[in-house]
Amino acid sequence: MLNAFYDAYRVLCKVYSDGAFVKQAIADTAIEELNRSHTVKIVYGVLDKDIELGYYISSLCDKNPKQAIRIILKEGLYAIRYLNAAPYAVVDNLVELTKKLGKSGNAGFVNAVLRKFTKTAISLPDEYFSRLSVEFSYPEWLVRTLVKDYGESRAVGIMSADEERTLVRFNDGNDGEKYLTERRWNFEKTPFENAYFVKGFKHDADFDKGIYTFQSIGSIAIGNIVGAGECLFDACAAPGGKSVFLASKFKTIVSAELHAHRVALIESYASRMGKKNIVAVQNDSSKYNENYRDNFDKVLADVPCSGTGVLKDNPDIKLRRVAADIDELNATQYAILSACSEYVKIGGELIYSTCSVLKDENQKIIMRFLKEHDNFEEVKITSALKGERIDCGLNFFPDISFGAGFFVCKLKRVK
Repeated sequence: MLNAFYDAYRVLCKVYSDGAFVKQAIADTAIEELNRSHTVKIVYGVLDKDIELGYYISSLCDKNPKQAIRIILKEGLYAIRYLNAAPYAVVDNLVELTKKLGKSGNAGFVNAVLRKFTKTAISLPDEYFSRLSVEFSYPEWLVRTLVKDYGESRAVGIMSADEERTLVRFNDGNDGEKYLTERRWNFEKTPFENAYFVKGFKHDADFDKGIYTFQSIGSIAIGNIVGAGECLFDACAAPGGKSVFLASKFKTIVSAELHAHRVALIESYASRMGKKNIVAVQNDSSKYNENYRDNFDKVLADVPCSGTGVLKDNPDIKLRRVAADIDELNATQYAILSACSEYVKIGGELIYSTCSVLKDENQKIIMRFLKEHDNFEEVKITSALKGERIDCGLNFFPDISFGAGFFVCKLKRVK
């Protein structure tokens, strides 16, 4: 267990102290393979429960410990609270970790705080929003926004969603059910063809051969709503999952990204999956490009967003996002939607999507766009994945949509 705590500490330092994204921090850290799954679980768990764990520390300590000790304490508190680990073993391991890191002078403090936690009943804050924030480990600004948008009961449902699922989608020409059955994997069918939830699935050489890929259920649902056509413009395409998914449904796909290294991600993904009709280009989709005017029968604007619908998969978002970010994101989202609308042929369709559950990034963007663009009208959509229609488009929430939170709306150019 000590090695798992040590490796988790190294990853968490990169996230907390260096501002690294959790997935990149894990990729950049040499983790002992024997304990990899346990290490990753600790990393994601600590980040997911950061607000709750921070509250415990403030309740147990007279003054705020330095960052390194806070990380050690958070690992211990998480393991005791959520991993059903023997408290004495957790305490012993975290004390040893403190010494291993050259912080022996703090070993007694770590020991005392963790032991105190095992014997102390810590009450939640009295104030309404603070209580919800700690209870569900959501930033208070986000709690307030969700309650404003959906009411307390619905907000609690969204925040309490706790599903973690690995979705494996098989490439065209491969029978996923047969593949998984022959290899004795336990799997669960999804509402979508050749896509399965597989617990504990780890990629092997068949991943590199393009037999299967990992993809979120939200990405697949959006792809199905896009449908088929002649030519698709995917405005914010990296790493390329939706473009690759849709490659068999279109003659040509132009997949755009702002940065060159992200264009390379699309090219790599398309090559691995054997999709030769995807043209990856570097393009700022928030700015109008005359070369694309009236060129496409389908345009997908899966815009940058707060990521509030996918916090379980990206828990470091909770550390970084603040309320003020939403206005800046809204400006980018609307700019992309407006610019991309110029690329749609008459009779063609513009699909707008986010992985956010906030109305400011979803319904409000669409309602403003329709008010200012009378050459577009909404197309009512359905999905095999359970969602809810709220004013326009479809909302998908983590508590009803297999852990996925996102929004999608389809608009048709009528003149």
